[in-house]
Amino acid sequence: MENYNKNGMAAGVHTDAAKTNNTANVKGELTYDDKVIQKIVGTAVEQIDGLLTVDGGFFSNIAEKLVNTDNVTAGIETEVGKKQVAVDMDVVIEYGRDIPKIADRIKEVIHDEVEKMTHLDVIEVNINVVDIKSESEYQEDSETVQD
Repeated sequence: MENYNKNGMAAGVHTDAAKTNNTANVKGELTYDDKVIQKIVGTAVEQIDGLLTVDGGFFSNIAEKLVNTDNVTAGIETEVGKKQVAVDMDVVIEYGRDIPKIADRIKEVIHDEVEKMTHLDVIEVNINVVDIKSESEYQEDSETVQD
């Protein structure tokens, strides 16, 4: 005696019809909140060499450090449409580094990650360099704010 699932298919039997996920007839929209794209962007750029931090401004950084948050969206603004995304971000770059090269890497990583995860087209990434610091200055400033 065969067992049948709720769709009337024999349990354990996989037909092509069962495998095909026909969503063409299902109506509805997929949208993304700004903070979702901001989080993808913030997480994607964390490991870029020469990028010290994405900066939400001095006071927001102090507030985040005081409450010990790891808010990867600070300093990132996005405009999310149905098919496209634009990103604006404030960054601090390591002193002595090739800033245009780092900016190109930031754009590439953001484009690739956002497109891979959402299938949205990243049409613009505006990068505003708000400061440059040596690695030791950056570490010292981070420790001072946390104390």
